[in-house]
Amino acid sequence: MVSHLIALAGREGGADRKLELLRMANERRETALHDAVRVEEKSMVKLLMDADPGLANYPANGISPLYLAISLRKDTIAVTLYKMSGGNLSYFGLDGQNALHAAVLLVTVMIEEVLKWNKGLATQVDKHGSTPLHFASSRSDFFIRRRLWIRIPIYWSLNIVAKVFEANPTALYQADNSGLFPIHVAASVGATKTIEFFLQESPNCAGLRNAKGRTFLHVAVEKRRHHIISSGVCHVPSVQWILNMQDKDGNTALHLAMERKMVKTCCDLLANEKVHLNLSNVKGQTPLDLSRINLPRGMHYPMNSESKMHQALELFGAKHNCLRCDHIEDKYERPLDPEEEKKQSDMIKDATEMFIVGAVLIATVAFGATFAIPGGYKADDHLNGGTPTLAGRFIFDAFMMANTLAFVCSTVGIISLVLSGTSMVDMSTRRWNLVASLFLLSSSITSMTVAFALAAYLVLAPVARSTAIAIFVLSPLPMLYRHLVDGIHIWLLVIQAQYGRKRPLGIVLMKLARLVFWFMVWELWPVVVTFAWAGFARRDHH
Repeated sequence: MVSHLIALAGREGGADRKLELLRMANERRETALHDAVRVEEKSMVKLLMDADPGLANYPANGISPLYLAISLRKDTIAVTLYKMSGGNLSYFGLDGQNALHAAVLLVTVMIEEVLKWNKGLATQVDKHGSTPLHFASSRSDFFIRRRLWIRIPIYWSLNIVAKVFEANPTALYQADNSGLFPIHVAASVGATKTIEFFLQESPNCAGLRNAKGRTFLHVAVEKRRHHIISSGVCHVPSVQWILNMQDKDGNTALHLAMERKMVKTCCDLLANEKVHLNLSNVKGQTPLDLSRINLPRGMHYPMNSESKMHQALELFGAKHNCLRCDHIEDKYERPLDPEEEKKQSDMIKDATEMFIVGAVLIATVAFGATFAIPGGYKADDHLNGGTPTLAGRFIFDAFMMANTLAFVCSTVGIISLVLSGTSMVDMSTRRWNLVASLFLLSSSITSMTVAFALAAYLVLAPVARSTAIAIFVLSPLPMLYRHLVDGIHIWLLVIQAQYGRKRPLGIVLMKLARLVFWFMVWELWPVVVTFAWAGFARRDHH
C-alpha cells in the first residue's frame, strides 16, 4: 500500500510532490518514517528510505528518526537508517540532546557506533548545557533492577565513560548551565569509579568548583554519598590539596558533614590527618561551632549522633572560633524560653508514656517468674515441702537474684516515670526522674535477659546441653543490639579515626579500654551483682 502511494504521488505530482508527501509531519512533528521506526517495521523503513534517502533529516527541528530508534533501543533500525542515508541524517533529539546523549543514558551498544559515525556529537550540549560526558557521569557504579520482587545489582561499565571521554577530553572542564562539571555529577550520584577515572586522566579536575564554589567532595557530602569519602579517593595525593577548600560560604567538606549530622563521613574526614579542624566559614563558625549548634537545646538523649560528633571533635582537639570560655557558654547555654519549656514538657510526657509500658511489662513478667520458677516445687509430703526443687544450686540462686533485680529496677523505674510525667512536679525534678528511669529500665532489661538465659540453662542443661549453651550465648543479643544502636559503633568509628590520624597506639587503646569499662559499669552491673550473690549464697549453703 505504501509503495503504491509513493508511486502515485510521483506520477501525479512529480519528484517534488513525492518528497513533500514523504517529509510531511503530523501534529507531533513526526513523519511516516517515525511511525515505521516505532513499530520496528524494517521493510517499511527501507521502503521509505529508498524513496527518499534524505528523509532521516526531517523534521528539521524535531526529534530525528535516529534519535527515536536509539531511545527505543531499536539498534538494527538505527544502523539501517545510517547506511541507507549514506551518513546524511539528523542526530537531533529531545530538549536539544543528540543521539549520543540517548545512547549513553540508556547504556546501549550503539555508543561506539554513534561515535564512529559522528565524533563531533561528544562536543554538543543539550538545553541544560550537558554534554554526553555529563550523561555518562550521571550513572552510578551500579543500579538496582527489579525482577519478580528480587533486587538485582546491575554494574555500570566504566568503559562507556572512557569512550565518551576519549571522544572529547575537554568536556571534563565544561560546566553545564547549573555550573556542574562531570566530576560533580559523578559525585552527586556516588559514582566512585568514574571519579577515580577522571582523577587518573586529569588530576587537576579535582579542584573544579561548581556555581556554589564547591568541589566534588562538597557535592559528595551534600548528597550524602559517604562511600566516596570513605573510599581511597581522599587519600590520593592529587586530591589531598582540596580537602580543606572552602566554598563561597567558607564551608569545607567537614563543615557540611557537621551540618548534615553525617557521623560516618565526619569520622572518615577526621581520620585524614590532612583535614584541618579549626577553619572558620564566613559566619565565623568552625566545625566545633556547628556541632555545638546541632546539639538539641534542653534535655536530649546523650547517645544521639549529634552528641557523639561534638564529643569526637573535642577529643580530636577542635576549637571554637576565638571565643573566651565564658563567652562560649553565654552563646550556647542560654535559658529556655517559655515556648521551648513547653516543648520540653511535652517531650518528657511522651517519653514517659512510652517507657512506662515497657517498665510495667517487665515488672509483671518478673513478678510472675518469681512463683513460676524453673523446676517447680517439692511435694508437700517431702522434706521442706512447697519449696523450690532446685533451691541451693548456683544457677538457681543467680536466676532468683537476676529476676529480683529486674522486678526492683522496673518497679522503681515506674515510680520515677510517674513523677517525670506529672506536670505539677517542677521541670528539673521531672528531668532527673526521667534520666533515672532510663537507667533503671536499661538495668531491668539486662536483669531480665540474664534471668531468661539462666532459667533456660537450668532446665535444659541436664538433657540438652548444646541447646542450653546456644540459648545462653544468644540471649545477650538484645543488649548488644541496643548499644550498637545507641552509639558503640559511633565510638568505634571515632577510635578508628584517631588511629588514622596516627595518634599513639597506646592512647587509642586507652580510649577503647575506657569505653569498654564504662559500658560494663553502666550496663553490666546487674550481671556482676547476680553472680556475686550466687557465689556468696553457695558459700553460705556449704
